[in-house]
Amino acid sequence: MGLRITTWNVNGIRNPFSYQPWRENRTFQAMFDTLEADIVVMQETKIQRKDLRDDMVLVPGWDVYFSLPKYKKGYSGVAIYARSSKCCPIRAEEGITGVLCPPNSSTKFRDLPADQQIGGYPTPGQLSSDIDEAQLDSEGRCVILEFPAFVLIGVYSPATRDETRTEFRQAFIDAMDARVRNLVSMGKGVFLCGDLNIIRNEMDTAGLPERLKKEAMTLDDFISTPSRRFLNQIVFGGRVIGEPDEGREKPVLWDLCREFHPRRPGMYTCWETRKNARPGNFGSRIDYVLCSSGIKDWFIDANIQEGLLGSDHCPVYATIGDTVSKDGTTIPITDIVNPEGMFKDGQRQREWSQKDCLPTSAKLIPEFDRRQSIKDMFFKRKTPSTTPKSATPAADSQDTSDPTNTSSTTAHASAALQEAASSAPSPKQSLSQSTTTEPALSQTSPGPKRRAEQPASSIRPQKKVKAALSKQPSSKTGPGPSQSTLMGFFKPKTPTPTLNPEERPSPINGNNHSPATIAETTTRNEPSPAKGSQPKRSFEADDIEEWDEDAVESKTSPAKHKATDTAMEDEGKRKTVFDPIQNKESWSKLLGKRVVPKCEHGDDCQSLVTKKPGINCGRSFYMCARPLGPSGDKETGTEFRCKTFIWSSDWSGRQ
Repeated sequence: MGLRITTWNVNGIRNPFSYQPWRENRTFQAMFDTLEADIVVMQETKIQRKDLRDDMVLVPGWDVYFSLPKYKKGYSGVAIYARSSKCCPIRAEEGITGVLCPPNSSTKFRDLPADQQIGGYPTPGQLSSDIDEAQLDSEGRCVILEFPAFVLIGVYSPATRDETRTEFRQAFIDAMDARVRNLVSMGKGVFLCGDLNIIRNEMDTAGLPERLKKEAMTLDDFISTPSRRFLNQIVFGGRVIGEPDEGREKPVLWDLCREFHPRRPGMYTCWETRKNARPGNFGSRIDYVLCSSGIKDWFIDANIQEGLLGSDHCPVYATIGDTVSKDGTTIPITDIVNPEGMFKDGQRQREWSQKDCLPTSAKLIPEFDRRQSIKDMFFKRKTPSTTPKSATPAADSQDTSDPTNTSSTTAHASAALQEAASSAPSPKQSLSQSTTTEPALSQTSPGPKRRAEQPASSIRPQKKVKAALSKQPSSKTGPGPSQSTLMGFFKPKTPTPTLNPEERPSPINGNNHSPATIAETTTRNEPSPAKGSQPKRSFEADDIEEWDEDAVESKTSPAKHKATDTAMEDEGKRKTVFDPIQNKESWSKLLGKRVVPKCEHGDDCQSLVTKKPGINCGRSFYMCARPLGPSGDKETGTEFRCKTFIWSSDWSGRQ
């Protein structure tokens, strides 16, 4: 397969993932594979710089270029994704006029050296409007990539919402027309694609006769509107009423979809969601793939993908063949859509790397630059790390002359660990001796001895070691008195009368000694450690756990503790037992699924929410789910949408 270029107004960059088939594998890589595209041009991304996420930018095997709105939030936006294994641009710009600046630069694109700019920038004479050029490019409506073979322009043209935007819309169209014509006059191939928000002629919209009759317009008046006149003057075969405008006498682009499907009816790319017009194919064609004459013969197919849901628009694509004819020579397409030296005779000479990213690439944004994916973390070889000289005393005595000798340090560490493992006592012995041995060792050992070497990765701060050692003996003492029964977990501790020091019975278990008793007893009774044994650290106050009065009371008075537990269990048994069947019926009445009302056709109604500002804004309602008919209004006794309308608050049906 050759090179496929797809344009799609996604109405929010994450919006397609709410539909099939995109919701099955919610990744952009899977989306592009389903589209079978090598270049994807998205419009209406509706995100800001702060909203960019890893899955949008760090798509494995893809490079991406964004044009985001500067001021308006959640508005407009264009993105171009390019598959790195098939194509790689040599220049990239944001904006249609060239007045914006590359990242980390104060020089405008149009003021860069000739070998660094794409060219074809509109001149002041070509822009008749008073709209500032910087304002035209402030809404994130254009990204331009240049490949060795052609210049790709991805645009999202302003729509006709109200009269306040008419001047801005016309100024953007004039700038787009000037840029395309200037590039063609420079001898460069041009591929223009995106949502132009323009209906070319009567074949490209449904219900036009009724609309013209309603607005009291003629077909010539419809074709002669400024935006439609621009499109028909720039494409070959366009219908122009009267004489062409000055500077637009000759067409320069081809409408590829109409070239491959000249008389196909109902070839629409956009449908009104509020009227659910897509099932009845009551829409318009406003998304285009256009190319200049020099590269027209390269394309072998162009079509729409109306079956792919995910937006109020559908994808539109154009495919270039595996080989193309240039200057009388047949060349693989990969040779002329990549930088020189990357492909030769269709064979890859070197792999794409981060160095091939252009300054405007989103992968060079500081938040994403040099980032690794999960696969890189597992499959990329780690660089050998060095052991610090101050990690252990042994390291200071042996390897002071060569701090980078990591192999010898690792060997010594592994040998020491094996020796320690063979001579270490059993876990039970360690636990029984850990409490009583440490204080005695701290008094009898003459001084610190050489300790076994350990790898640098096993070293931990001394404070954490103390905490771990102090909690080790208590891990075998069993649960506290409040957790002896399940009921005790939910009940607060019962207050225990405080005993006088004289009345406190002598401790039975060594784990319940007071701190002073522990130190005194171990010093008097324990023998000194054997010669050559590993010295222990000194006994400190941090090693003593918090004194638990309840624990002492439970150990010294088992009869009282047992009586308390028995009382708790009796109290739990006296609690009321609820009937599970009765509970289920009660909750079913409260949370039962509502039955959707039926419309006049006997079909289930659809639930919608009122968005029109007013007293009913936010209220949900039910209406017929069928699409509107050719009349554009609700009808009675037909197969199209009926007049069923029910407020959700007025409907109380449940299963």
